[in-house]
Amino acid sequence: LTLVNYWSDGAPVGVCYGRVGNNLPPPPAVVGLLQANGIQNVRLFDADAATLRSFASTGISLMIDIPNESLPSIASGTANSTVDWLISNVFSHIPPSQVKYLAVGPEAFVRDAFYTPYVVPAITNLHGALQSVGLAGRIKISSPQPISVMSGFYPPSSAHFDPLIKPAMIPLLQFLRDSGSPLMVNLYPYEVYVSHSNRIPLEYALFKADGEFGDSGLMYDNLFDASIDAFVHAMEREGFQGIRVVVAETGWPTACGEAAGVDNALTYNDNVVRRAVNGVGTPKRPKEEMEVYMFDLFDENERGGDEYQKHFGIFSSAGVKLYDLRFNSN
Repeated sequence: LTLVNYWSDGAPVGVCYGRVGNNLPPPPAVVGLLQANGIQNVRLFDADAATLRSFASTGISLMIDIPNESLPSIASGTANSTVDWLISNVFSHIPPSQVKYLAVGPEAFVRDAFYTPYVVPAITNLHGALQSVGLAGRIKISSPQPISVMSGFYPPSSAHFDPLIKPAMIPLLQFLRDSGSPLMVNLYPYEVYVSHSNRIPLEYALFKADGEFGDSGLMYDNLFDASIDAFVHAMEREGFQGIRVVVAETGWPTACGEAAGVDNALTYNDNVVRRAVNGVGTPKRPKEEMEVYMFDLFDENERGGDEYQKHFGIFSSAGVKLYDLRFNSN
């Protein structure tokens, strides 16, 4: 079982490695699967020591989530204590050269308002700690946010951040601009389609629309592009130009939901991967390659929420592809 190496051209494409399941292979076996399939970029949803150690010296680049529960202590820490935290929780297990991103407080602005005030202070302290050890240029920090941080996002040119969330978004965007870091977005056209199926055709979510719609002189034929450009418009509306967007997770379920299935998952994921490896941008940013992380490596049978959320896996727990997703640009 071998996938074609898909990082030779275009933007980086990664895979999210979720571990909310009781039937998943151990991390060393997962690393073997990734290496056998030429996967060089992985998102981990926590800094689990054993998992990090399994990736050490493999050459695989990591996006490592720092969960909400860790934010208060990091936000209130000193420069020295934050360096100590990074060493104890990350760099004692994985070489800094393998860490590409720290993803801080994912979706905190919409999932748990308690942690919202800690996100940017924690990011600031972590950035200062990286500066003090000479790693700020190598490791970028951001905070993945879903499309629901916007209260209006369709058409893209009308997009604006939710007024209740904007006081938290503005300091985050200021940090991203000043540090040259990307805005990370968790993007699920599947969920947008299901919530608005009376207005959004399935074909538009699956890159199969027959026509295009115009918006401010730009033409859109898929929901993925429109959603990314909505974030760009919302940032520009607040005066933030040129912040790069990284899709920190995106995917399509294979079961247990409206329009969920293997065929649709293959169609959506194949289009996302193909656009990345071919360096295709969005209508608003046609020359900007789109780095993406596909969700998910495996189905996760203990994940909460709607049943379909357990069925985003590209591989079975035995390491067999659930559908023939091709990762080359041909």
